[in-house]
Amino acid sequence: MFDKLRKKLQENEESESSGMVEEKPLEEPETSIDQVPSEPEPIQEEQPPRESHQVPESPPEIQTRAENVSTSQSQIGVSELMDKRVKLEEAIDYVGLMIKNLKDKRTKLEKDIEDESVDIKNLKEKLMKVSEYIEEENQGIESLTKKRGAIENDADEVGNLINNLRSKLSGLDGIIDAEGDRVKNFKESRPSS
Repeated sequence: MFDKLRKKLQENEESESSGMVEEKPLEEPETSIDQVPSEPEPIQEEQPPRESHQVPESPPEIQTRAENVSTSQSQIGVSELMDKRVKLEEAIDYVGLMIKNLKDKRTKLEKDIEDESVDIKNLKEKLMKVSEYIEEENQGIESLTKKRGAIENDADEVGNLINNLRSKLSGLDGIIDAEGDRVKNFKESRPSS
């Protein structure tokens, strides 16, 4: 906004130095809510409109007038104040950009944390399933251990029965052998006829 004003002042100075004097009233700068009000601009005396039949001012007078305007502005410090305001606006814009960047970074961090949270919840669910599987396997192994123990007991009983039957069969075998020996001895002891 002040750049426009500066351009118009430069154009006025250039037009005055080229011999064509046409004064335009200065436009009031537009102010927005975030702008700091500056000191009022020096009021230039309005000259009556020139008629086309008047002779334009000579170049030395134009230069003197331009020097007077720039001298009065430099004495008051309006241009320095305008420069400071422009720099402040740039600083505010820079701070605004920094705030936007920080918000973007924070938003990205929030998204990253949310993603990690979801991943950790998924891992936790998987670990819970693995834990349930291990528990089921432990119960299955315990059940198999009980079944194996019952079968071992049955096998021990069968072994005991076999041992008992073997001893009984051994006893019967001994009896049969003894009886066979008796029969053989009896046959041998008989006189042959």
